[in-house]
Amino acid sequence: MKIIQDLYNIHSPFKRAVVTIGNFDGVHKGHQAIFQQVIEKARSIKGTPVVITFEPHPVRVLKKNGRPPLITLFEQKMELIAQAGIKVVVCIPFTEAFAGITAKRFLEEILIKQIGMKAIVIGKDYAFGKNRKGDVEFLKKYADRYGFEVIVIDWVQAYARSTRRISSTRVRELVMAGEVKKTFNLLGRYYQIRGRVVSGRNRGGRLLGFPTANINLVDELCPKMGVYAVTVELGKKKYKGVANIGYSPTFEDHQFTIEVHILDFKGELYGKAIRVNFIRRIRNEKRFASIDALSKQIAKDIQTARNVLADFCL
Repeated sequence: MKIIQDLYNIHSPFKRAVVTIGNFDGVHKGHQAIFQQVIEKARSIKGTPVVITFEPHPVRVLKKNGRPPLITLFEQKMELIAQAGIKVVVCIPFTEAFAGITAKRFLEEILIKQIGMKAIVIGKDYAFGKNRKGDVEFLKKYADRYGFEVIVIDWVQAYARSTRRISSTRVRELVMAGEVKKTFNLLGRYYQIRGRVVSGRNRGGRLLGFPTANINLVDELCPKMGVYAVTVELGKKKYKGVANIGYSPTFEDHQFTIEVHILDFKGELYGKAIRVNFIRRIRNEKRFASIDALSKQIAKDIQTARNVLADFCL
């Protein structure tokens, strides 16, 4: 997939561009459905499937307080869009000045002149441009004049017979509530965090008998505190594991950590990049009367995780 950073790096219009525009935080099933429509339409007219997105997320610029955590940071978002089959991503730097561009100017100068748009695929509630004037009716109004097709797709429902559509907001709610198992139906994958293994407090293996990898979290959205059955990606290899998120109340040091015990793993992890997929929440974090009691509970958690992950072929 070709990633074009900023509009000035587009030197000529794309061949019969089929476009979609959005933030695509989480790249959930609703986004994936839009991408598939873009790809299918591009294939039918021998054109180029193009995704237009923004960095930073517009909410970072337009909303100064109370900004929701991102589900996927830029690197992961690009990976997921590429996996969906998109050939070109145009990433536009989002600024207050850019936010002031009218929908008509965005359509004429960017979508038509620079991108070479011949079709656009959007959800029925999407809008772009200053004051969100570039909605479905706006696009249909100008479609004949500029020779492009407007394709509007329905919302994707999270479950059969559900009245609630898949949205980035709903994904955030589930992750922050610890209901990671439910996110699979929205994302089409398990929720993942990324980070690098850093030095911890040297007590997982020494005191508890279960060595852990302490993760310096990269992602903004962290699951609710507790213990989880997880899978772990280390380079091209995958493992099963147990993750603990929280403050380790038994030790009373009040330091937030994300620690992962990788099942049946022997090797050095310090300094390595790691990806953790959250499969199911096992229990709340709690304070134990002694280190021995905590160690026994961890052994039970590991067995629970083995049972949860028994059917996972890694």
